[in-house]
Amino acid sequence: MQMLRAVVNSGSVTAAAALLGYTPSAVSQQIAALEKEARTPLLERVGRGVRPTPAGLLLTGCAEAVGRQVAEAETALGDLIAGRTGRLAVRYFATAGAGLVAPAVARLRAEHPGVQVELKLIDPEDPLPDVREGRADIALVVRAPEGARDGVRLVRLLDDPYLAVLPRGHSLAGRPDLGLADLADEPWVGSERPGPCLDAQLDACEAAGFRPRFAVESEDYVTAQGFVAAGLGVAAIPRLGLGSRHPGVVVREIRRPEPVRTVFAAVRGTAPPQPALDGFLAALREAAAASRQS
Repeated sequence: MQMLRAVVNSGSVTAAAALLGYTPSAVSQQIAALEKEARTPLLERVGRGVRPTPAGLLLTGCAEAVGRQVAEAETALGDLIAGRTGRLAVRYFATAGAGLVAPAVARLRAEHPGVQVELKLIDPEDPLPDVREGRADIALVVRAPEGARDGVRLVRLLDDPYLAVLPRGHSLAGRPDLGLADLADEPWVGSERPGPCLDAQLDACEAAGFRPRFAVESEDYVTAQGFVAAGLGVAAIPRLGLGSRHPGVVVREIRRPEPVRTVFAAVRGTAPPQPALDGFLAALREAAAASRQS
């Protein structure tokens, strides 16, 4: 139909052939084939040129509409491939939100303002099925089990150390840092639900030769600090989870060994290259580096 359009707009087969880079014979053959498909004449001779029949005019209008749509599709596809448009689905857990995801989203919006970001808060234990099955482009996870990693690529962002949280006036509060075994005989306030984050604490305690005795279970960092401030025990809270500190507690680093949870960005192993996704990963790495220095 685009060849018909060229003939109608130029007024002759010869002019259309010169414009398109074909021979007049090739253009005539294509028009004849189109007339056979349409089962009606599309052009009629007028002097040395041609003019469209009503059917020819109809198809020429359709060809113009198709041409516009193709051009629009090519532009939209180019914008998508270049990262100027698109959609990025992000899954994250709460303590990664403020320190990692928020600055990464801000940078992405500055560099790729046409990309829509869908943010969804999830449990840090198992967001990998969303990534593997294409419901999410990227997810932040803590220590995924080996068997759950099939089809997923993990990008290490940072080691997030646990810090000791003690009541003000505690006998250990005056030390600049503590050995984990120093807390072995203390009642503990639980700050994690069962899963990889709690496992990181328990593994470190086991390496130090004890299992913590939990006097209170809170599964929330802010609430845990409140229980600690009230003198009900001590707690271990990751650095990313200590954005807001209770005035009734002191925070000390833990050594020998240092409990650490490792935060990864998970992406689909077969995901095609995406400038927006690459940019978001780079922004997450930058945010992780900044959090280590704070």
